[in-house]
Amino acid sequence: MLLELEDLSCIRNDRTLFENLNLCVNPGQMLLVEGPNGSGKTSLLRILTGLRLAESGQILWRGEAIDRLAGDYFEQVAYVGHHDGLKRELTCLENLRLARAMGIPSALDLDQVLEQVNLYSYGEIEVANLSAGQKRRLALARLIATDSTLWILDEPFTSLDKASMAMFETQFTGHLQRQGIIVMTSHHEISMPAESLVRLELS
Repeated sequence: MLLELEDLSCIRNDRTLFENLNLCVNPGQMLLVEGPNGSGKTSLLRILTGLRLAESGQILWRGEAIDRLAGDYFEQVAYVGHHDGLKRELTCLENLRLARAMGIPSALDLDQVLEQVNLYSYGEIEVANLSAGQKRRLALARLIATDSTLWILDEPFTSLDKASMAMFETQFTGHLQRQGIIVMTSHHEISMPAESLVRLELS
């Protein structure tokens, strides 16, 4: 098991979103977190990234608590949240270089990364001049610009057309085939192999 949640609980504004949550995600699996708005989906993802602390319980990575692993865990995590997390004043290439500086660079050069997300000719364009869909594709390009085992994605298909969604579903499948894992939320239907998909319903 790569990722384990043990007795995890989360409270927001004096309301319990979830408690005593136990599950594990194995290499090659996607955990799809589902539930209505306000059920704690984003809070759970932020706890997994270390951006928020759980009220109780712990997260284990390869059998060890992530608070003890610190940087050894976080360099294995690639996170794309509701917001694109891009520097608007920087170019596409500069944003990807920044992402690499904070993680482990993948074997692809950055021109190859941009080509894979249909942004090859936009390398020197500032992010402020991109459309919403282009910004989202660049944000998701961080997944393949770095060599991270755990992808944490909060509504990754926001602003994407069907062709772009299919393109990233292919990237997701490839990551799982390489024995990575994905934890994500999505209001869109996900076309992934059933044997790779684990669902968690928060209510």
